[in-house]
Amino acid sequence: MPVREGTYGLLAEFDSPSQLVRAADGAYQAGYRRMDCYTPYPVEEAAAAIGFHKNTVSLVCLIGGLLGLATMFGLETWISVWAFPLNIAGRPYFSWVAFAVPAYEWTILYAGLSAAFGMLFLNGLPQLYHPLFNAPNFRSGATTDKFFLCLESTDPKFDLTETRGFLDRYTPVSVVEVEY
Repeated sequence: MPVREGTYGLLAEFDSPSQLVRAADGAYQAGYRRMDCYTPYPVEEAAAAIGFHKNTVSLVCLIGGLLGLATMFGLETWISVWAFPLNIAGRPYFSWVAFAVPAYEWTILYAGLSAAFGMLFLNGLPQLYHPLFNAPNFRSGATTDKFFLCLESTDPKFDLTETRGFLDRYTPVSVVEVEY
């Protein structure tokens, strides 16, 4: 059965993290790639089961830190050498040792800010609406004691009846069709 217009995906509810991990691993092995797990606390096995292994926040933080270092070092060099050169006690205009402390501080500042804003951007936040909020069982159990696996309709392998049958093999508490 083709996907109906307005369907976000199928949400399967489980009582234990081990059931969720088994279903998530089975879905990944079956070829589903557009899926996500929702748990009340971190379950590392679930992240590994769905193939989630990318963490680009550290790269964004490194690039931000290097940008901060280059910005401050460049600013100090421009000020001391070209814009306002002052001969103080016969010292050279370009004294990179004096530039080290402010450049280090800007490295820390830019790295911290890029990590914070990069994390928000890469996580798609702020997200004031998500289709899963329409599922009544998700609202009541996602943050307390239930474990959810959502297979999204944008997955090329997704077919409403076949995917529902696939999820039913893992004996979930319920399988709900989530609308946009």
